[in-house]
Amino acid sequence: MLEFAPISIYLVISLLVSLILLGVPFLFASNSSTYPEKLSAYECGFDPSGDARSRFDIRFYLVSILFLIFDLEVTFFFPWAVSLNKIDLFGFWSMMAFLFILTIGFLYEWKRGALDWE
Repeated sequence: MLEFAPISIYLVISLLVSLILLGVPFLFASNSSTYPEKLSAYECGFDPSGDARSRFDIRFYLVSILFLIFDLEVTFFFPWAVSLNKIDLFGFWSMMAFLFILTIGFLYEWKRGALDWE
């Protein structure tokens, strides 16, 4: 259990920081400035126009999917970096191959214009 102590400390500190960041605004917020317009659904004062279910450009979805793919790649770095001393050169070159394939995919998407807005 001693090997999980740093993770437990990290989780406790993260929880405390999160609770502090969530609780501090309640200390400084005042209820005296609330008025009905402020509490309405549309604070800007304008009624909504158009349908909320309008179609979005497909590029928004494409960029979001590409972001998820390349963002999930980063999640593989942490366990790899933690266990790098145990997996030696095989683990290092496996990650280099993974990064190479991701780089080829990124360059392909870039060349095809998937990231261009025009």
